[in-house]
Amino acid sequence: MSEAESDALVQDAEAMETEETSLATERGVRSETARARTARAARIIAAEKAAEKPSEPDTGADPAATEAAREPVIEAGRALRHSPERYVNRELSWLQFNRRVLEEASNPNHPLLERLRFLSISANNLDEFFMVRVAGLHDQVRAGLTVPSQDGLSPAEQLVRIGAEVSRLALDQQERWRQLREELNDNGIHLAEPVELSPEQLAWLEEYFLAHVFPVLTPLAIDPAHPFPFIPNLGSTIAFMLVRPRDGRTLRALIRMPAVLDRFVRLPDREGETTARFIAIEQVIVKFAARLFPGYTLKAQGAFRVVRDSDLEIEEEAEDLVLHFESAIKRRRRGVVIRLEVEAGMTEELRTFVADELEIAHDAIFLVEGTLALNELSQIVGIDRPDLKFKPYNPRFPERIRESGGDVFAAIRQKDFCVHHPYESFDSVVQFLYQAARDPNVVAIKQTLYRTSSNSPIVAALAEAAEAGKSVTALVELKARFDEEANIRWARNLEKAGAQVVFGFVELKTHAKLSMVVRREGDRLVTYCHIGTGNYHPITARIYTDLSFFTADPAIGRDVSRIFNYVTGYAEPAELERMAVSPLTLKPRLLQHIEEEIAHARAGRPAAIWIKCNSLVDSQIIDALYDASQEGVQIDCVVRGICCLRPGIPGLSETIRVKSIVGRFLEHGRVYAFGNGAGLPHPKATVYISSADLMSRNLDRRVEALLPITNPTVHQQVLDQIMLANLLDNRQSWRVLASGACERIGPAEGEEPFNAHKYFMTNPSLSGRGKSSKKSSPRALSRRAQRS
Repeated sequence: MSEAESDALVQDAEAMETEETSLATERGVRSETARARTARAARIIAAEKAAEKPSEPDTGADPAATEAAREPVIEAGRALRHSPERYVNRELSWLQFNRRVLEEASNPNHPLLERLRFLSISANNLDEFFMVRVAGLHDQVRAGLTVPSQDGLSPAEQLVRIGAEVSRLALDQQERWRQLREELNDNGIHLAEPVELSPEQLAWLEEYFLAHVFPVLTPLAIDPAHPFPFIPNLGSTIAFMLVRPRDGRTLRALIRMPAVLDRFVRLPDREGETTARFIAIEQVIVKFAARLFPGYTLKAQGAFRVVRDSDLEIEEEAEDLVLHFESAIKRRRRGVVIRLEVEAGMTEELRTFVADELEIAHDAIFLVEGTLALNELSQIVGIDRPDLKFKPYNPRFPERIRESGGDVFAAIRQKDFCVHHPYESFDSVVQFLYQAARDPNVVAIKQTLYRTSSNSPIVAALAEAAEAGKSVTALVELKARFDEEANIRWARNLEKAGAQVVFGFVELKTHAKLSMVVRREGDRLVTYCHIGTGNYHPITARIYTDLSFFTADPAIGRDVSRIFNYVTGYAEPAELERMAVSPLTLKPRLLQHIEEEIAHARAGRPAAIWIKCNSLVDSQIIDALYDASQEGVQIDCVVRGICCLRPGIPGLSETIRVKSIVGRFLEHGRVYAFGNGAGLPHPKATVYISSADLMSRNLDRRVEALLPITNPTVHQQVLDQIMLANLLDNRQSWRVLASGACERIGPAEGEEPFNAHKYFMTNPSLSGRGKSSKKSSPRALSRRAQRS
């Protein structure tokens, strides 16, 4: 690196330090010293530059001189291995993921309303981030905790950096909304302002207001006799400053917008026009405020919205876990305000009044130059305009089951098979349980329930089986965030049907996706198992990419039975025959495989690791991957969301590549593959599917399952088809950079565009009988991988 380049890096670092120190001062947060922060930033920027912009090889250069020039860069990477800065901050990495979601709102390959959907999802994600993650950091600051995160930042320092990044993200969301609004208007969907309405439209709107809105609104005057009311989480409210002309009396008042009202009111269509016109409900309320406050004149108004702490504190010694959660859910509705979003047009006097009443700090107030609650744009997405949405996709029903006349057990008896959702229907899982419920030879069913849908056919099948006299055990996880209420309801219903309901460990979430059916066949009992990477949720299974593995392998059946006994009886299982389970053996199994790949590399054999997961956070796993990279192991990761590993840094992670796929479907399946001395992809490779991400919470504080794939057909399907397609995708993929930021991947010069989601939608899966056409076979993908 030249002296000029080095000076430029330091200047970049100092600029970063100045910005963050300024933000810290504004928020009253103690920052790191300027020297330490500048040094931190310089090291990371230098590593990123070295990783992302390797110098072009000079064919005439002296190899020894070239290697000597690289040595300082490599040494810097090696030094980073022992610094907290080897990790990307978890929260900042998540914000980068949400930025990728937002960027899909600009993807020209998506229809207009689908782009609007991505904007809505990005806004909803940000709400949940504040409700849980930011709320937790605020709790730590209030408690005076200064313990740093694994990347070396204190809770207060993390809040400073989060605040800066969220401000940029929120501004970009609003800018994208303005652009999409123009495109919607060009395509016959118009968001109207009150001044645009004709007299006829205003007359209709007033009638609509009086008939459908006025009856459910409650104007609330704020004075000593009427205290400031409780504003619910994510509740939008309009604050008013009013004056009574006859005596000049000033009145402050609020109107909460009830959740029962649609956010956008559709105006009647004009004769001969096809444009759909909408107006925001808050504009309707302001327009007719005189109806709510007769005798007063409107002086000022502005909408605001609160986001509250919605995490739950778990009392490990709660005597009745169900009753504890019922009361905790009620407390959540009154959580501390973490974020106050205020329309930028609200007067400072009115804004100060609202902030003081909510007792919220200045740095938690966000002025919105645009539209509040962008998540509610999902209502516009739902209008009937199929020309502006993805073409409907009907998943295939697994060929193996269809060829067996719909008999799931007969299909499993032939051999193991794997169903790839959402490209293949989740109905296969539902049919597995319904067939078990109605089969007189089935004697027992055991099932985990982490998340499921309302009116769940899974729960209905279990209830039907229990009512038929079968032994049904349902392991219901009460600690599934934001689904606790539904899970309590299902637990009650199953108990009424006669099922045995178990709530698992207090201190561990049961996140494994397991279903086990015991069937009497002749003079013996046969165990059929379903092991999945995703939830037993028929609705999300239409958009989440997951794997469902069906088997009657006796060894796996015994392992699944042992895992159920572990959760229901609290006794650690005897050594599992095939599977691994967290928090006992899953992480050690993965670490052992990484060590074996290191040994292969040292011995000169092919050494490779492929990872597909939602989050890569655990420090032990990351450090093991760094060690493997330094020994030359080739590592490719497909990480949808959080990635705390810094890829591509010479001397630290030069052989590690990380990408993220964000597209029509939500990547959710977890696959872990190790070359086993033969490289990847290869029939001798070791391949697992799992319910577990590579996070400490999954590996150390949850019950998760890791399943080896040994059936040759399924092994080929998972490795040569699913993983290869994910790695080859260049249409909806992002390259994760050493800094934690990302950049979109596009086809290289001469490279054919490849969209993994479209590939799976249009090509048959090997969960059938291996009848994929030669053109779309895994071998064709392998040849393509070699060419690229």
